[in-house]
Amino acid sequence: FPLRRGVRYARRVDDFTDRTKRLIMKRFLTPALAAAVLFSACDAGQALRVEVTDRVISSDYVGNGVEWDPYDEAGAWGAEVSDADWAKLSERLDFMRPGYVRCMINSPYRYYDAATGRYDRMRNLASLRRLLQYCQDTGITVAYGEYNPPTWAMKDSQQWVEMSVDYLNFLVCNLGFDCIRHFIIFNEPDGNWASTDGDYDLWRSMAQRFDAEMAQYPDLKRKVSLAAPDVVMSYKNPASEYDTAGWVARSAQDLGAQIGIYDVHAYPGQHEVRSGAYAEKLRRIRAEVPAGKKLILGEAGYKYSAPEDSLLKAEYDRRVAGHPFTKGSDCNMLCYDYFYGLDMPLLAMEVMNNGLSGVAAWMLDDAMHSNGDSGRTEDVKIWGMWNILGEEVFGDASQEELRPWYYTWSLMCRHFPAGCDILACEVPQREGLRVAAARKDAAYSVAAVNFSQEPCTLEIVLPGDFAGGVLYRYTESDRACDANGFPAPCERGIAGKRFRTTVPAESFVLLTNVE
Repeated sequence: FPLRRGVRYARRVDDFTDRTKRLIMKRFLTPALAAAVLFSACDAGQALRVEVTDRVISSDYVGNGVEWDPYDEAGAWGAEVSDADWAKLSERLDFMRPGYVRCMINSPYRYYDAATGRYDRMRNLASLRRLLQYCQDTGITVAYGEYNPPTWAMKDSQQWVEMSVDYLNFLVCNLGFDCIRHFIIFNEPDGNWASTDGDYDLWRSMAQRFDAEMAQYPDLKRKVSLAAPDVVMSYKNPASEYDTAGWVARSAQDLGAQIGIYDVHAYPGQHEVRSGAYAEKLRRIRAEVPAGKKLILGEAGYKYSAPEDSLLKAEYDRRVAGHPFTKGSDCNMLCYDYFYGLDMPLLAMEVMNNGLSGVAAWMLDDAMHSNGDSGRTEDVKIWGMWNILGEEVFGDASQEELRPWYYTWSLMCRHFPAGCDILACEVPQREGLRVAAARKDAAYSVAAVNFSQEPCTLEIVLPGDFAGGVLYRYTESDRACDANGFPAPCERGIAGKRFRTTVPAESFVLLTNVE
């Protein structure tokens, strides 16, 4: 571009340079073909038969959700989230109904005053308390934790252990936020960007010390367990003895009794997921988790470093150049685009179909973080479904609008809820097609992504009675919305056990009677 502060950011393919637009459109963003979606009782005909079976891949699903951190830096930016913006957030989350939220703090913005070294659990509490109250009121499971110790020199400090656990107990037992079920002690401890710098033995020792300190608060220990190891898939720190699978295997061996849920982070490329290669990586990690324990993706999004994603990376780089509020050092500049609303549910389908128990999208809101939580408004992390402080801090009210991927991600959260069972589907081999299904009580959800450039017709066969169903459809040119811009069904009153739908090219459809 370059852009000036206050100038509306170009988010659509139409705003690309002509050359890049042609390349991206040719390979990734072919518009959905004009095709009617008909959903009715039918004979098989030429449709691809998709049979939803009774076989449970994973039971009691934790849920699909989001990373939602409590706006640590907003005060430093001079614009705390207003009551009106909290109401807007609540309205959007009310529709989404995330089953799971990962919520992380930076203690120097909260209980630890870096200038004095003083511990004060009431310090800057308001936004965290408001976020957790929403989760408590709506029954959302929260994995809460700290990105790093108050200072890196405190990475093995008993003082940090005691402050951090006292603060956790304050939140859970004093304030009553027992929506917090799991506790994360370091963010991505395998990373060379973390204070642990991949030192597994240091991390294990600190996990044991945190668990022992939690045991000093019996009510807390009864309610909260560790989420671990919180490491990054497809990454290995040269300073670390272990890759991702090794971290999971060793943590299971050394801390199995203390870990309540296993979590890893995932940032694959588009080609890696669409080709099916990422599914094998998920299965490999899942195989290291002990029987009876669950594995979730604590953070998940896309990065475009692979050669196969070079066109996407080129567009990313073009958008970053001269941008007024990001240097692109930790962003996904393509989260504004239609196709991201296909890729994120596609990743969730891989999670569900390969035995994992939940995924939190990184991330809900751009206003949560600058790079390194430095407080620099010129280098924020653009990954979200909006920026709730777009007008107040960044001079661009358009950033507060819903981005396209909210449409599909909200449906994947709302209609694959916590407590559902993920069911195996028998799906014919067809390039560009993925299907996932779930059952909650006697209701069903079936989602399909067709990321190919050709439409297909599916005949969906369900294992039980189905009534009161609706169909949602997401295409680039046609997606029904209500007055708030939230997804609206394009068909209602669907009943029976066998249905047919035409799934346009580059589209997402969801059949559900799960409420």
